[in-house]
Amino acid sequence: MRIAGKVTMVTVALVAAATLSACANSEQDSPGTSNRNSAPPPLPITTTATTTSAAKPTSPATYKPGPGECTAEDVKIENAEFGKKPTITLPTTCQPPKGLVIKDLVPGTGPEIKQGSVLEANYLLQTWSDKQIVDNSFDRGQTLSVQGIGSGRVIKGWDQGLLGMKEGGRRLLIIPPDLGYGPQGKPPVKPNETLVFVTDAVKVTG
Repeated sequence: MRIAGKVTMVTVALVAAATLSACANSEQDSPGTSNRNSAPPPLPITTTATTTSAAKPTSPATYKPGPGECTAEDVKIENAEFGKKPTITLPTTCQPPKGLVIKDLVPGTGPEIKQGSVLEANYLLQTWSDKQIVDNSFDRGQTLSVQGIGSGRVIKGWDQGLLGMKEGGRRLLIIPPDLGYGPQGKPPVKPNETLVFVTDAVKVTG
């Protein structure tokens, strides 16, 4: 009986040890996943809440920056050709505009983006306050698909600012905080940040 009792105790100990080992292994990252150096996920362009309200169409002449505010001409773009990763140089001698500023860098010749259009886009996003690139699709080599421009699926600055753009075109958008991520921000975008986009309309349907 003593031998049987010892065998039982040893068996229980071995089972417990195996269970602890399995738990420890399950908590560790599997090889080739989180230990792998991978590119960060793209910054969400989409809004934080789903809305069905449609954006009102705007034209490039809708907003004219006031005294002391920067204009589209104050923003310098290198590699401005469609398809190339652009370089944005933001001014330091004027204030970010309080309204949506739109400038076509390359006029497109294909279908026009209308309310409800589906867009395949390349883009680069730079924040005004710290002059940092926080996201771009050019390095990833993959376009962003947006279903239903103007229907509230993306930030208002995109919903409004991309209407009227044509396939094959490149557009500069300077988006004030109320048409971007607002007072809450969207890390790494700070609260009340002005956004500067260079966007290519790679394909437009609908």
